[in-house]
Amino acid sequence: MNKFPKIAVIGPGVMGEAVIAGLLRTQVTVSDHINASGPLLERGEELRQLYQINPFTDNQLAVENADAVILSVKPQQLPAVLKDLHGLINQNAVVISVIAGASLSMLGDGLNHKSLIRSMPNTAAQIGESVTVWTDSSDVTESQLRLAKQIFEALGGEVYVDDESYLDMATALSGTGPAYVFLFMEAMIDAGVHLGFPRRISEELVYHTLRGSVDYYISKKEHPAALRNDVTSPGGTSAAALYYLEKAGFRTAISRAIWAAYERSQELGKGKQGSDPEKKVF
Repeated sequence: MNKFPKIAVIGPGVMGEAVIAGLLRTQVTVSDHINASGPLLERGEELRQLYQINPFTDNQLAVENADAVILSVKPQQLPAVLKDLHGLINQNAVVISVIAGASLSMLGDGLNHKSLIRSMPNTAAQIGESVTVWTDSSDVTESQLRLAKQIFEALGGEVYVDDESYLDMATALSGTGPAYVFLFMEAMIDAGVHLGFPRRISEELVYHTLRGSVDYYISKKEHPAALRNDVTSPGGTSAAALYYLEKAGFRTAISRAIWAAYERSQELGKGKQGSDPEKKVF
């Protein structure tokens, strides 16, 4: 493999752009070795101006001579992409999917390709702070594994697993996880405004509270329950708030939300395009 691998990104949306930016920021490859393919000419031109990469609207042309093909389209678009690229990817290339629910067998059958990696990063990949859970097919070579690891490290941390079933779990926990955090932040900010804070001040307080709490957890290296107990005085404000959260089913709601995301990831893997958000998940 060349010093600077040729990489094709199919689906230059938010995650696709995060991959491109990460590859260039960490010098995994160079801009003229990156092809980005999508249906919109203006999007391709935007990425060309930002990163000096090669834009395409033809997936088949984009993957020619690629060392790695990264699939980052929406799950609903994947069947058309698989059909378009069936049997056309260089057999020496590794295909890396960052698509929720896309199993190795689905990718292998759809592309007629053997060297496959399935992964799940999250939105923090845009700033190099993602955690990517990934696994591979038995045909992936050592050099392809090293390249994949470099790509995932360009997005943040990476966790390799040897059981593909963990990918649906990772999709629900870490892949979708930022959405839960943002909703929690939004609720806290709105509560601060309801108390009487200007929104600007409420946002600043919530931001520093969440960031400080995570940094404190990392520095202490203790179980979150122990840290929660440390800041919960008998009969105090934290005890009152936590009692209400438990009574309102906060912990159960989080658990059920993650389970719903897990089930949805499995549905996507079976080609189901819609789901009932009201169905019972426990």
